[in-house]
Amino acid sequence: MLKVGVLGAGHLGKIHLRLLQQSEKYQLIGFYDADEINAKKVVDEFGYTYFDNINKLIEAVDVVDIVTPTLSHFDCAKKAMQLGRHVFIEKPITNTLEEAESLVAFENEYGVKGQVGHVERFNPAFIAVKDKIENPMFIETHRLAEFNPRGTDVPVVLDLMIHDIDAILSVVNSEVKQINASGVSVISNSPDIANARIEFQNGCVANLTASRISLKNMRKSRFFQKDAYISVDFLEKKVEVVKMKDAPEKAGDFDMILQNAEGVKKQIYFENPDIETNNAILDELETFADAINDNTEPIVSLKQGTAALRVALQVIKAFKN
Repeated sequence: MLKVGVLGAGHLGKIHLRLLQQSEKYQLIGFYDADEINAKKVVDEFGYTYFDNINKLIEAVDVVDIVTPTLSHFDCAKKAMQLGRHVFIEKPITNTLEEAESLVAFENEYGVKGQVGHVERFNPAFIAVKDKIENPMFIETHRLAEFNPRGTDVPVVLDLMIHDIDAILSVVNSEVKQINASGVSVISNSPDIANARIEFQNGCVANLTASRISLKNMRKSRFFQKDAYISVDFLEKKVEVVKMKDAPEKAGDFDMILQNAEGVKKQIYFENPDIETNNAILDELETFADAINDNTEPIVSLKQGTAALRVALQVIKAFKN
């Protein structure tokens, strides 16, 4: 078992602590939190071992799970990697692109592995259809959330939209060509609602909308490709796969047939992929353990986390244009 320590015991940090305690692939050594009052509450409520010195915790483990505010991601990860520790970093990977690129370099320099917590990659609905998404040419995403003061210190792009940016980059095999975006600050100092249009070199276009001031929660993505439409509901964990193929010469009574202006007939049919129930956060943590033990590439590498941050920052920059 890999010895693991958690940096940060806020809302998400406590979830990580609980799951790592349950995991058969990790031995939870303890946690560090800069807020001693909060740390004492966590100890009193859950009994986890508290380290009052971040260096002592890092030295005691093989893996450092960083669930601190984004501003401190780089310093925490750098400290751990320089001591030869593997790092799991919650999204976004760092506060700046320069910091993220430095961590990618540290990974090679110190011979360690890193993974970024883009948890939607482990959503069972996305897993069920990811292999069916082939060369999509139009993508539309809506990630809407009811207002929650937690997280409003960063733009909605880094808080919410970055999930969809990462998922899109994982299925579009092309470089970004151009980004147009708009964002509006309604009740926060940074944008609360944003829309981005990302054009790729291969002609694919992605239209992303994110809001943290909605009246209802929604996390849906739709992928359009030749002869197929794929819908993923990340919130309800449901998928819809609609495909088309050449119509048979003699259609059945219940076959759905479309005919275009040129007289070409296509048959519409539906697929229902199996969706396996899972705990996405536990899965991302445990697959990282597998990558360390098997010396393989983590599912969401530091390079991929950096790529998602790069596009997210380009979206934010486009607000000003």
